Amino acid sequence: MRWTGRAARGARPLSCSKMAPFASPLLLLGLLALRTHSCPTTCRCYSMTVECGSLGLKEIPASIPPSTQTVFLQDNGITQIHQQDLAALWGLQYLYMQNNSISALEAGAFRSQQHLLELALNGNRIHLLNSSIFKGLEHLRVLYLAGNQITKLLDSTFCDLQRLQELHLQENSIEILEERALVGLSSLALLDLSKNNLRTISRTALRPLVSLQVLRLTANPWRCDCALHWLAAWIKEEGQRLLSSLDKKIVCSEPPRLAHQSLMDVSGNSLICIPPVVQVEPLGVTARLGDDLRVLCQASGYPQPLVSWRKVAHGRAGPGTGSAKPLGRPAVPGGPRSEERFDADTGSGMLFLTNITVAHAGKYECEASNPGGAARVLFHLTVNLSQPPPPPPPPRAYPAAGDVSQEPLYDMESMDFQALSMATQTAIAVGISLLALVALLLLAMICQKHSKRKKAQKDENVLYVNDYSDGPTTFAQLEEYRDERGHAMFVIDRTKPLFATYKDPEGLAGAFPGLPESLQDQATQTLEGEEEGEREANELFVNQGLAFQPQIAYEIHC
Repeated sequence: MRWTGRAARGARPLSCSKMAPFASPLLLLGLLALRTHSCPTTCRCYSMTVECGSLGLKEIPASIPPSTQTVFLQDNGITQIHQQDLAALWGLQYLYMQNNSISALEAGAFRSQQHLLELALNGNRIHLLNSSIFKGLEHLRVLYLAGNQITKLLDSTFCDLQRLQELHLQENSIEILEERALVGLSSLALLDLSKNNLRTISRTALRPLVSLQVLRLTANPWRCDCALHWLAAWIKEEGQRLLSSLDKKIVCSEPPRLAHQSLMDVSGNSLICIPPVVQVEPLGVTARLGDDLRVLCQASGYPQPLVSWRKVAHGRAGPGTGSAKPLGRPAVPGGPRSEERFDADTGSGMLFLTNITVAHAGKYECEASNPGGAARVLFHLTVNLSQPPPPPPPPRAYPAAGDVSQEPLYDMESMDFQALSMATQTAIAVGISLLALVALLLLAMICQKHSKRKKAQKDENVLYVNDYSDGPTTFAQLEEYRDERGHAMFVIDRTKPLFATYKDPEGLAGAFPGLPESLQDQATQTLEGEEEGEREANELFVNQGLAFQPQIAYEIHC
């Protein structure tokens, strides 16, 4: 034993000296590997864990040691996950990347993570999932995808996750769950689809979940029609063990008559659907080579049917289908199937065909389907080969450069102002300006004439008084004159006496025919007596004229 020990102790330097040339390169490689895969800058590393959360990182650090089992990268600004970002982390088991800005996952991004058990991608901007993303995750147990922007789950998206036990898809915008989207999840125990935009879900979609224990479907805008009849019955039977009392409260959003009611409280007779009715007009069209064609397929029903177009194979049309089939009737089972599928706008049901050729000729089938059934209508397209499209019109001819007129030719009776030459356009503009100027002058003349007329009318209402100094005047000496417009003018007649005298008794009797004879005699006597007083009155006015100089007379115009 001691020899052995001595031999061992004595032999040790020999063995070290012999191995020295080989140990030095290995030691250098080890130190280089340790330096290359050291803890990333600003991150915390301990045991098999690397913490890089809330550091504002834009990408996954490249210096994470390969033997790391747990990586925290939450609350950063990472936008993508590439395949090479995680290729070296062969021992990774837990990866937490929630609350980043991840919008794209490269196909095969997790191919090297065969030991990964838990993956957290919740709180990101992921909007599209497919089966190629999860290749290599055969041992994954928990997948967090909540709080993203996922709108649709395609068929076979999770087919490689056969050992997955929890799938969190709540708080997304999922509207469509295809019937084979959950295929392969035979070990799934918890599925959370709450707080999405699901309106319906088929029983076929949940059939692969043979190990399901918890299902959450609340806070979705459910459309309570015949497509959810199975779900109402399932909740009352098998769902009793899968749904909590809160998860059983699946509330209807439509139709309006069932809004805000629990699906469990709605009778089966109220969950109805209206089969589609399809109409295509016209049922046949003859088109020319090179034309473009749009065919509208109108479909009605409840819920709103999905519309698709197919080209029917030659000789495949069954006896119960064709253009002679009544519009809007449900198609006969086993009808014609399609060879060629066309992308159609499911909202408008429009079929678009561009640059029509001979290959486009044939029968097309418009199909509308909803949970209540399906309806099909055939449309026949014929291509006319005898009428090619008209040739393009010849280019317009222009006069030679040596001609007097440089104005381009344009169609007769054309009203296009831009087709005229610059000289013609200028002449038209000058003519329009002159017409406008003449109109303004006419307007000014009319206004001036109107103003003069108003002033003349105003002057005709003035009383003119003329001063005369040839003696007193009374109204008995005024004479009235009228012109052709009816204007009156009073002129003094000096030959008349100052006061009216009536010496003719017959004239008085003629002026007053009903006057008694006694009064006529008295009036005659009065008038005769006035002749004597006339001279006295004249003397009086003369004396007054001497007292009040100058003497005033009046000429009155009305």
